[in-house]
Amino acid sequence: MRAEIQSVVEAVEKSLELLAQRMDLETAPHRMEEFNAMIEDPNLWDDQARAQKLMRDRQALQDKLDTYTSIKTDLSDNLELIELGEMEDDAEVVKDAEEALFALKEKAAEKELEALLDGEADGNDTFLEINSGAGGTESCDWASMLARMYVRWAEKKGYKVELQSESAGEEAGIKSAAYKISGPNAYGWLKSESGVHRLVRISPYDSAAKRHTSFSSVWVYPVVDDNIEIEVNPADIRIDTYRSSGAGGQHVNTTDSAVRITHAPTGIVVTSSEKSQHQNRDIAMKALKSRLYQLELDKRNAAINEAHENKGDAGWGNQIRSYVLQPYQMVKDLRTSHETSDTKGVLDGDLDGFMAATLAMDVAGKSRAEATAED
Repeated sequence: MRAEIQSVVEAVEKSLELLAQRMDLETAPHRMEEFNAMIEDPNLWDDQARAQKLMRDRQALQDKLDTYTSIKTDLSDNLELIELGEMEDDAEVVKDAEEALFALKEKAAEKELEALLDGEADGNDTFLEINSGAGGTESCDWASMLARMYVRWAEKKGYKVELQSESAGEEAGIKSAAYKISGPNAYGWLKSESGVHRLVRISPYDSAAKRHTSFSSVWVYPVVDDNIEIEVNPADIRIDTYRSSGAGGQHVNTTDSAVRITHAPTGIVVTSSEKSQHQNRDIAMKALKSRLYQLELDKRNAAINEAHENKGDAGWGNQIRSYVLQPYQMVKDLRTSHETSDTKGVLDGDLDGFMAATLAMDVAGKSRAEATAED
């Protein structure tokens, strides 16, 4: 077997080891038997929330088992094909099997990353907010570029993207925008994007063609599951209605249908301006509950909590990632040092590499913390 193929095989085997560890393969069949026994309980659906959680947990474990078995079987089958092809001197069979192994390596690596998404809310849908920061018109334009980047990323994942609210910039771009992004592990992937994003480029709005630096902030919060109760005291909130300020045209709101909810104890403000006042109120309240839930998650995760407490303004010293378009091409994450010169690809939504690097760093940090606690 060629050294290159041997390396691919070892990579797949390593991914299989991690998948087995993350789901605790030794106990998985026993846990599946327990799930199946509970599902047969005729009184299961007397408690809808418990039943739904049980079904979700069972399906999640079944998916992990199926993924592990599928990758392991494909690895074994293609290795046998290579051996058979070499014995019979059939180069075509060997070539097809090797190509299949390369594809399997990519699949295994992707599933390995997904296996790291085991946080309490990682599997949830998510809210994503973008706000322009220091830089005026430049910053508003940069905010719109970020919005396009994340929409492109979500669409490539096959996720559903819903615009919740948007405030247009005075000359160009947007002052702010809020989206709901729905799909498997949407929050788990996007949570690493919370922070300030910095852009360096030759300004298209500067007749002198000078380099400008712009900032915009991105904040990500999980959509709260129906089975998670978040109580909001009516006395703690103020609900305002206002006329949405869009770019104009046939879709501009003509009534005070937009809704803004302010939560006094935390200072959290959420808005929705895309539907009727009743729908906007419902959307904004769900967004508020998600924000409050995020605060609870932060309390359980010191690293995330510190990042939110120190997030500061969208300006110098607070950025998590730099996007440099001039005088050279580079996007670099300042937390992981992951970088690429493919700025066009990144701005078109190729973000998985950055997300994966941050996710791996977070998992490594948690593992070290757990090991220290055990000592």
